[in-house]
Amino acid sequence: MKYDIVIIGGGLSGLVSGILLTKAGRKVAIVSSGHSALHFSSGSFGLFGQRDGNFVEHPLEAIAKLPASHPYSKVGIDAITDYVKRVKPLFAEAGINTHGSEERNHYRLTPIGVFKPAWLTIDDYATVGKPDNLPWGKVAIINFNGYLDFYPSFIAKGLEEAGLSCSLKSFTLPELETLRKSSTEMRAANIARVIVGDVIGDVAREVNRLAGDADTVLMPAVIGLFDDEPVKLLREKVDRPLYFVSTQPMSVGGMRSQICLRRYFKKLGGTYLLGDSVTNGVAEGDRMMKISTVNLGDMELSADYFILASGSFFSYGIMANPVSIYEPIFGLDVKAPTTRSEWYHKDIFKDHAYMRYGVTTDDEFRVMKDGRTLDNMYAVGAVLGGCNSMKEESGAGVALMTSMKVVDNILAR
Repeated sequence: MKYDIVIIGGGLSGLVSGILLTKAGRKVAIVSSGHSALHFSSGSFGLFGQRDGNFVEHPLEAIAKLPASHPYSKVGIDAITDYVKRVKPLFAEAGINTHGSEERNHYRLTPIGVFKPAWLTIDDYATVGKPDNLPWGKVAIINFNGYLDFYPSFIAKGLEEAGLSCSLKSFTLPELETLRKSSTEMRAANIARVIVGDVIGDVAREVNRLAGDADTVLMPAVIGLFDDEPVKLLREKVDRPLYFVSTQPMSVGGMRSQICLRRYFKKLGGTYLLGDSVTNGVAEGDRMMKISTVNLGDMELSADYFILASGSFFSYGIMANPVSIYEPIFGLDVKAPTTRSEWYHKDIFKDHAYMRYGVTTDDEFRVMKDGRTLDNMYAVGAVLGGCNSMKEESGAGVALMTSMKVVDNILAR
């Protein structure tokens, strides 16, 4: 099968690349093995939130000072300043409604009751402008009986240390009792599938009853799996401000984001090969010509351009054995020491060197193999080296900015 562009990986960077290229009239296929890091999302998207352990207020100013090896520096601050303005409208087109600004980070409430900086956050999630000025007054934290991936006590402790008064409540409904028959069923995605239609009104009545004299209600983010309509309806029916707090994975907000982006990509005419994995590729000279997948067997995918969006260690886009760190599909170059003890720090909470490892690329994000650049194959997102997205709170930003840059590079050729 012949396409203009084939993208390997169906996470945030792969989907955004595919959407932008399809909107530009290209014939695009995405090969996705299934779950991506979006399924573990906090409901927020970070641009640049921390440096050297300190929170960053103005992400663009910090990005402008990064070393040349960082993916942001390869994108360029002028391009980033342009790209960041396009993301919120693009998400809205896909059905992901967010708030936030690239000029100044806001702060999201985490599942353990602390605040972390963020660039964009899904509209219904709990955020504040500054963590030292919380606007919520008395807070009722309301959970579902038997739901174990949400920690009201941790959240209450964090808010009370910030000067707020909190009450903890929980309830159940007949529809939820069915899930409670098995602890493996009382999970976020299953709850979200139940809280639809008339059940939303039942939830609202219980929340209004339990909230008491609270000014604000916080609940686990387990509503609105396929779109945000159930969330909007519930917030309309609850008689005071209601916000959601991210839970332990799996993340309903993250799954919703992936579903919305995938649905939008397919609506635009893209081909999404779900549940398939790329096994190898065939290169001729300095060009990748075609790739093979598990499900397609002898039917190969050929394209003018390829984009590697396979993620880092978490998604098996980069792997390690006792003696080396490597890219497992194509054997692309990865810049990493061969001495294993240099990969990590003995203190688990320190900055580990391996978190910065990824495929080697030129200034246009074209990948390299055996020291030579593959002219028509690019890498985007977490598979790139040069940054520690976990420490920087920059994972989504790197995924988005590098994807937009690579799309521009391809369209300019």
